[in-house]
Amino acid sequence: MFSLQDFTWSRAHLEGVNVLGSVMASPFRRKPKERAIKVDEDDLELEEVVGSEEPLEENVAEVLESLDLDQALFESAKRVTHTCMDIRRGENVLIVCDPTTGQIGQALHKAATERSDRVLLIVMPRGRHHAEEPPTPVANLMKQQQIVIAPTKYSLTHTRAIRAALKEGARVATMPGMTDDMFVSGGMTADFNQIKKSLSEFSGKLRRKKLVHVKDSKGTDVEFEVSWKDWNLDDNGICNRPRMITNLPAGKAFVLPKEGTMNGTIVIDGTWESTLLDEALELTVENGIVIDIKGDATAAQIRQQFGEAAAKLRSKDRELVWTVAEFGFGMNPNAQITGHVLEDEKLLGTCYFSIGDNTSLGGSASVGIHIPGVVTKPSVWLDDSQILEDGKFIE
Repeated sequence: MFSLQDFTWSRAHLEGVNVLGSVMASPFRRKPKERAIKVDEDDLELEEVVGSEEPLEENVAEVLESLDLDQALFESAKRVTHTCMDIRRGENVLIVCDPTTGQIGQALHKAATERSDRVLLIVMPRGRHHAEEPPTPVANLMKQQQIVIAPTKYSLTHTRAIRAALKEGARVATMPGMTDDMFVSGGMTADFNQIKKSLSEFSGKLRRKKLVHVKDSKGTDVEFEVSWKDWNLDDNGICNRPRMITNLPAGKAFVLPKEGTMNGTIVIDGTWESTLLDEALELTVENGIVIDIKGDATAAQIRQQFGEAAAKLRSKDRELVWTVAEFGFGMNPNAQITGHVLEDEKLLGTCYFSIGDNTSLGGSASVGIHIPGVVTKPSVWLDDSQILEDGKFIE
């Protein structure tokens, strides 16, 4: 059973939240000026909990290095809060992190408070896999915000909690698998306004195309249908209107493969979830469902992971955990292959396939797990028009 002890709360921003995690009518009251010192004290207390214990003595180089990282985290956090989310004065902001992303959470909290005095930071227990629902108190708080920012080990994107928050009008940024290094380099340093422009220009290539064919030199050869109007081109990092959602670092175009239409072979040779693959994974797909997976020990781990997710479903629905749920192109020129699929799937010229839950894209496979894998140098055709050749876009 979940208890409040599983949380670390920034108490200066939790007036109105009772010990059961439910929220009273006004969880965000403006703080009088004389309480400013107390906010600083509580933030220091939070730092003690979410950060590692600081040694009693550090040499000067270590101190400077720490300060440099803190400043870099803060500057990157400002890009998120000021540019990507465009936080406005008085907006309710919820930052959800876990023990793996405590420093990032603190940097986002500091940056967000430059724009709004209604900022709440929660450190929740680390999840077990992507698309696992957050604890109920977190889900309840999400529905009361204008903005939710979630740097967590595992993705909250494909959860009922996020869908409910969006329905209530929140705008959401998720950052699954985010690390300190990723937060200050690579895809996070991209010009997101330029990515937005590139995605807008890319839309013309997708228009009225319904058949997708993906091949590569390692054995990928798969075809499937899409509804061209369903392509999502909003993952550009700019998330400044109600009910918008982005995944940072941003930069991809993605779509729901029409259920039951995909057939062929997918060879994942880049990253699977948070694993940089030594040996490629070969997935055999029939009528939109993965029926076989081959590879090294990673393949066995995947079978076990999806088997555990299937065991939680009704017997007639268990096959659906193997649904090919999403297909997309990377569009971020600054992204790198790092072994963190959050960034790897955004690298310009790659494509990715996700297996599992597709309900966030309008599908029917509600299975509580959603994991992507990256194909590094694909060739892609839309109907008879080739748009990618060996990982390079054709002008």
